[in-house]
Amino acid sequence: MLWVAIIGLVMTVLAVAVAGRRALFLYKLATVGPPAPERLEYARTHAGEEIKAQLVEVFGQKKLLKWTPSGVAHFFVMWAFFILLTVYVEAYGAIVQGAITGRPDFHIPLIGQWAVLGFLQDFIAVACLLGLVAFAAIRIKNSPKTLGRGSRFTGSHLGGAWLVLFMIFNIIWTLFLARGAAAANGNSPYSSGAFVSLALGDVLPRSSLLEEIALLLHIGFMLVFLVIVVNSKHLHIFTAPLNVLFSRRPDGLGGAPELRVDGKPVDFEDEDLDAERLGRGKIGDTTWKGFLDFYSCTECGRCQSQCPAWNTDKPLSPKMLILDQRDHAFKVAPYLLAGADTSHADTDVLALLEKPLVGEDGVIHPDVLWSCTNCGACVEQCPVDIEHIDHILDMRRYQVMVESSFPSEAGVMVKNLENKGNPWGMSEMKRADWIEELDFEVQLIDEKMPEDTEYLFWVGCAGALEDRAKKTTKAVAELLHIAGVKFAVLGPMEACSGDPARRLGMEYLFNMLAQQNIETLNEAGVKKIVATCPHCFNTLANEYPQLGGTYEVVHHTQLLAKLVDEGKLTPITPIEEKITYHDPCFLGRHNKVYSQPRDIMSKVPGVQTQEMHRHKDRGFCCGAGGARMWMEERIGKRINTERVDEALTTNPDTVSTACPFCMVMLGDAINEKKNNGEAKESLEVVDVAQLLIKSVKTPT
Repeated sequence: MLWVAIIGLVMTVLAVAVAGRRALFLYKLATVGPPAPERLEYARTHAGEEIKAQLVEVFGQKKLLKWTPSGVAHFFVMWAFFILLTVYVEAYGAIVQGAITGRPDFHIPLIGQWAVLGFLQDFIAVACLLGLVAFAAIRIKNSPKTLGRGSRFTGSHLGGAWLVLFMIFNIIWTLFLARGAAAANGNSPYSSGAFVSLALGDVLPRSSLLEEIALLLHIGFMLVFLVIVVNSKHLHIFTAPLNVLFSRRPDGLGGAPELRVDGKPVDFEDEDLDAERLGRGKIGDTTWKGFLDFYSCTECGRCQSQCPAWNTDKPLSPKMLILDQRDHAFKVAPYLLAGADTSHADTDVLALLEKPLVGEDGVIHPDVLWSCTNCGACVEQCPVDIEHIDHILDMRRYQVMVESSFPSEAGVMVKNLENKGNPWGMSEMKRADWIEELDFEVQLIDEKMPEDTEYLFWVGCAGALEDRAKKTTKAVAELLHIAGVKFAVLGPMEACSGDPARRLGMEYLFNMLAQQNIETLNEAGVKKIVATCPHCFNTLANEYPQLGGTYEVVHHTQLLAKLVDEGKLTPITPIEEKITYHDPCFLGRHNKVYSQPRDIMSKVPGVQTQEMHRHKDRGFCCGAGGARMWMEERIGKRINTERVDEALTTNPDTVSTACPFCMVMLGDAINEKKNNGEAKESLEVVDVAQLLIKSVKTPT
């Protein structure tokens, strides 16, 4: 056995050296960009949340198990890596002990002869084999050659995936050969439990040479696989737990991250601020967390399969957004690591280094960047917590604030926000016009919130100025009045929350609007806010705290559901309609408010609810998020049309939602369908609050 130990040791040293060199390269590459100290700080101060995330997402595979059978297959293959580490301890122990004593009958101290461990090792190895069969079947069934864009593997590096499956297969069959040969020679540490290994031991010949060769084969395949892993997309074995550890909690949705330079939040009043460093203009501006995203991508395409842009024939694939950046980073890595010294670079390399991150000839095409609705489907589905929206926002920030390059129609929205404080450019005095249409008094805040007032009703730009959204505003105000909830509004003192500006990438304008609103709210003594627009709700609740504005913010569906449960609002009048509910992305995925709108509808007599195929965390966007409400949709099928086509499959009388943007987008698509004779004339889009007020009010 001495020769076996020598060969095994040499193989191990070489493989670990090669893998270690690659790991060092990856570390150095990831740290060439700006730091991300907020990620380290959050992980340090929220250790309990991070431990839970590791247990639930990494070890429990929560996100992957949403996708069966592939999730189940991955669960067993992943756990095979953990459990079969004990087999490698036994294998190395056997060759060392065999070299010393001549008998390779090593067992792990204390637990090494436990039948349960032997059973668990064999069971998980068999389950791993079945998982590999499932993976192969899934990849064949969903081949891009067959399904084209319909395959979630479109754009993935397919050859590497098949190589990984082949190597895992080699590890498993050599594992059984080595354990079976050991059992045949009486060297197995298990007298029972290891049902496959012991059964093989009964049929394999007694041969020390076979056992020695099998041990070397098993260790050799493992070492080759180690080298492949650190050079392939399977690197996620090591980086995914780290990516989960340093991701935002509860997930990468909700509030957009602050704009930072050198790891510090940007102060736009700083005279020394280098405007060229705002956002991300080149791959070297990526933080180490961004590189962790690159390294962790498994190319599974779950993000791509759920993306509304990709599903309506637009060029954005969240998966390829990450892969294209990763591939470019690896191409220019030697020069990034050399401190951008290009003195010895040839013409082709110089062209590659000068390639912009975003541009017609850039790494990312502008149409890719501006197709994103910020809906969050990619982040929600990613099993390794890649934060695609962060990448898009950082690139948009650079394009908007440094390059002044963005869709022209969005420029009108920006000017309106700057000059009038709302995207439509209407006078701020019109913000209170809707109050005149009510038959009761609504308190307008002059300077301070009245002492007996519980909530500030944040009406929002759409809720105050857009005719369809005004119906929701009036319904909510009337419901609060009926329930006896004291509320007040800012009226002309309210400005846009800044969501369209921030999601466009115009961080400076967002900062200006947000600080103006925070000053108004703080001076008025506001503590609790109810908002009807999920975009305002998300911004006020999750982004204003970044600038010192911390309030208790609820969406109107949350408050109304609570009032119904408390008996302060009682739906009485039946509404005999078949209704399908559309989940607003910034209410649902971004803030996990799924149940309250449905709870309200379930309390309304006569309502029959029918879910669309894509709903809740797999809901499909209306197309308005990410400031796309104010941009033309020139490529592919309109997202709102796709969503309405899905809604029509439920044959509804009404489509309900809880967002003014969604009402506008779905309403426009439904009107187009009516004009083409594809939808019944009575079909309309209403807010959940409108349904509730129809049932609560006693008919005249």
